[in-house]
Amino acid sequence: MQRIPILQLGRNLLVTIQVDLMDQTALALQDDLAARIESSGATGVLIDISALEIVDSFIGRMLASISSIAHVLGAHSVVVGMQPAVAITLVELGLSLDGVRTALNVDRGMELLRQATEEHSDDDESHGE
Repeated sequence: MQRIPILQLGRNLLVTIQVDLMDQTALALQDDLAARIESSGATGVLIDISALEIVDSFIGRMLASISSIAHVLGAHSVVVGMQPAVAITLVELGLSLDGVRTALNVDRGMELLRQATEEHSDDDESHGE
C-alpha cells in the first residue's frame, strides 16, 4: 500500500496527493495525518489535490473527515488545487464538503491558513489564554 508523504513547513503540514487515492491509502492518510498533527503540534494543514483527476463518494467523505479531524485536534485545514471535474463530481454526488475550506492554489491556501491562525491567536488573547 502506498503512503502519502506529510511534510512539515513551520507550524503547518503539507500533504500533496500525487496519486489517485484508493480507499486503503485514504484511510492510512487519515490516520497518519491525525498522528502527525498530534505529535508536531501543527496549527495548519494544507492538502493539495491538484493531481487528483477522479474522486468517488468515499474519497469525498474522507476529505471532509480529514478536515474535521484536523479541526478537533486544533489545526485549521485547507484543500487546494481542486480540478473543475472533481468539483463537478463532488456536487453531482451530493457532497458539499461542509466545513472544508478550499482555495484555488497553494499560495491562496497558505494565506487562508495564515489568516485563520492569526484570528485564532487574536481570540486566545482576547480570552486571556
